Amino acid sequence: MKVPLPWLREYCDPDLEVRAIEERLTMTGTKVEAIHHHGVGATGGFVVGRVLSAEQHPDADRLKVCSVQLGDDGEPPVSIVCGAPNVSGGQTVAVARPGAVMPDGSKLRKAKLRGVSSEGMILSEGELEIGSGGDGILVLDELVVEAELAPGTPLEQVLPISFEVLELEITPNRPDCLGVFGVARELHAATGAPLAAEPWTQDPGSAGPLQGAAIEVLCPDLCPRFTARIFENVTVAPSPPWLKARLTAAGQRTINNVVDITNYAMLLTGQPLHAFDLDRVEGARLTVRRAAEGEQVETLDGQTRTLDSEMVVIEDALGPTSIAGLMGGARSEVEPDTSRVLLEVATWNGPNIHRSSWALGLRSEASARFEKGLAPEQCMHAQAIASQLMIELCGATLAPGTIDVGGVPQAPAPIRLRSRRVHAILGVEVTRERQAEILQALDFGVEPFEEGLIVGVPAVRRNDVTREVDLIEEVARIDGVERLPATLPARRGAAGRLTHPQRVRRAAEDLLAGRGLSEVVGWSFTDPGLLDRLRLPADHALRRVVALENPLSEDLSIMRPTLMGSLLDAARHNAHRNGPDLALFESGTVYRAREGGPGADEHHALGALLSGALAPPSWRGPAPAADFFAAKALLEALLGHLHLELAVEPQSWPFLHPARSVVVMARAAAARDAATSGARAAAGKPVRLGLLGELHPLVAGEWGLERTAVFAVDLGRLAQAAPPVVGFRAFGAYPPVRQDIAVIVPDRLPLAELLERIREAGGDSLEQVRLFDVYTGEQVGEGRRSLALALSFRSPERTLTDEDVAPVRERIVAAVAVLGGELRG
Repeated sequence: MKVPLPWLREYCDPDLEVRAIEERLTMTGTKVEAIHHHGVGATGGFVVGRVLSAEQHPDADRLKVCSVQLGDDGEPPVSIVCGAPNVSGGQTVAVARPGAVMPDGSKLRKAKLRGVSSEGMILSEGELEIGSGGDGILVLDELVVEAELAPGTPLEQVLPISFEVLELEITPNRPDCLGVFGVARELHAATGAPLAAEPWTQDPGSAGPLQGAAIEVLCPDLCPRFTARIFENVTVAPSPPWLKARLTAAGQRTINNVVDITNYAMLLTGQPLHAFDLDRVEGARLTVRRAAEGEQVETLDGQTRTLDSEMVVIEDALGPTSIAGLMGGARSEVEPDTSRVLLEVATWNGPNIHRSSWALGLRSEASARFEKGLAPEQCMHAQAIASQLMIELCGATLAPGTIDVGGVPQAPAPIRLRSRRVHAILGVEVTRERQAEILQALDFGVEPFEEGLIVGVPAVRRNDVTREVDLIEEVARIDGVERLPATLPARRGAAGRLTHPQRVRRAAEDLLAGRGLSEVVGWSFTDPGLLDRLRLPADHALRRVVALENPLSEDLSIMRPTLMGSLLDAARHNAHRNGPDLALFESGTVYRAREGGPGADEHHALGALLSGALAPPSWRGPAPAADFFAAKALLEALLGHLHLELAVEPQSWPFLHPARSVVVMARAAAARDAATSGARAAAGKPVRLGLLGELHPLVAGEWGLERTAVFAVDLGRLAQAAPPVVGFRAFGAYPPVRQDIAVIVPDRLPLAELLERIREAGGDSLEQVRLFDVYTGEQVGEGRRSLALALSFRSPERTLTDEDVAPVRERIVAAVAVLGGELRG
């Protein structure tokens, strides 16, 4: 909302510069987004002039050479070339002299136009930013009747040509601050400067029946109050400069005095109004009702809009004339020949207006206010302001009586504000007198009682202040949030700690960061085209997407079903900026539509991406490249940090290399020991976590990447698998017996399966088995490979000998033979 500073100072004028006003408003909750300068850059050089003559330019049909008096009779007139069609001798005009700074920042200079010298500019409304103007110049003696208009008078004494405008960010709970007087009340409370009387207290209208029009409200739930007044003998004309200047500075387009009055009253009170040409209201009767499905209305912007049954219309005997709370209709708008005006001021249901506005794609100053929930009492505030101006500026005659359908609701019950509660919440002492002073400045009713204050809530704050803590907030923000001490709340014996899944998540993220990976944070929304770029078939589980009903854009229209998209986008961004060596991870939520029912399944996932070199090159040789085994080692380290063991099974994924992709599983480290002691069932099966592999070359190419490895795991399942408590097991007191064996096995045999069988055959005495060499070649035959394994045997009771180990070794060799392998040489 834009508030011209002179208008604000008319109701509350603290002895402060604009920057100090900005600071006080912002610190008390009414944030000033920006301060704009409106009008000319500097007032010097702008004066009142009198056109002595206006002769046709000798070389231009559309220009006139004007002789303009800019001082007393002793000062010679100046020559000014003007192209306005309405310039003529005898006019009093606004003139910019050479050196004047115009609103766009340009400096006016003497010029020659078609060979004739011009020593200034005769100004229009638009050039002074006090209205839309048009092609004609601003004729002062037609608009300004009270000020001295002698030639040479500084223009700033006649017209508001230069001032500051505050642009405010009004929060949805404060619709009262969408009016200038509401902001003035905030400034009064924040600075202590006097507040002028409410401008609507002097109402020229009267209550009682109104002859000449009728109103019927068929949906009181959507229209709590509807008021109307009739004005006769209305003269539609341009508004005076002061009104145009305020509306223009506030961002409103000036049209005519009647429409401008409705906008002015709205900006002052926060309550929108609408003026009907009463002679164009068929039957002089308006009915407020729900729209029929598919009903159409032509609005003031010239568009025909199709409505639904949840919207509200105002109709006369010929049908709908406007969409309630959004925009008036073209059929009954005020025209230059209008002489009778029906002024409507109503309250509409905020959520309904919000819904209708979004459904029609139609937002207006009125809808922006109504959707936040206005008080019915504000209707008569706006009626009073508009009535004063209609009489003053339009020469209108106000018909006796006011139509008032609905009235005002019962005042809410007062709220008790306890002094000890204020101290407990704020942590600082605010005296009862200071609390009362603040609340009274904000228009709350205040009465003392033994524990504090009994507070009556003003109508405009009815929806915002409902509890004692809301009052405490009002006291805190006006007294000064910056004055509150930094204190910790009382713990009362509570001890906060992370849950097991939170600890697992943090441990996993910390380990990846500690291994040199950079964390990225991607959007939870993504592009539906991602699924095609990942080569997902139509029946794939990741195709069960959650679509957004109101997306920010088509590229962000679904919730991401996988972290791969944001990881690959981050990798592409870096690779295209000469950063091909990447180690990234992301921790975030992924979403999938629930299979066979409504709703969505979501879980927290952890993904990592490795691409390019794993380390900078050095004198020792080239750095290893990111591949399947680099990602697998990283995942093994992560699981090992959580006291889990990695297990994998081959499986192809559409976006992964068919020969270098697996399903990732994990089991507690204790499960291996249980299996070797004959209690495998008690240890449980491995938990499926996610996927691991290298990107399919076609998918990598879509993102402009070279060889890239990734993994993604479900952190929820990872937390289920990870032991919440890790037990201590002492090192054995007796030394181990280490033996190495080399076995020749089919090259398609997974190492994990081989190691599992060896552990089962080794029993309790086999402490560890580790692969340390792989050989392929003619000596082992085609389709086979030699694996060198280090075996470690240990007993908790005594030192083992080679004779003790020999039978265990034979069982291991026999287990290898079952898998198609043999002991090498």
